Amino acid sequence: MDFILKYKLAIIGILLGSVGGYLYYAFVGCASGTCAITSKPLNSTLYGALMGGLLLNTFKKEI
Repeated sequence: MDFILKYKLAIIGILLGSVGGYLYYAFVGCASGTCAITSKPLNSTLYGALMGGLLLNTFKKEI
């Protein structure tokens, strides 16, 4: 439980980013299939999770 409280912003960012990455794949995607990130839903979801986690982790205050 301490882990969740300590990294709650990063966890929220990962969840929101993964949803956003999948939605980007579903609605925009890559028509030709040659795009490295958006050609597969797993790649797009993982990239979104990484970016979301990094973005919201920057707002964490150090004690």
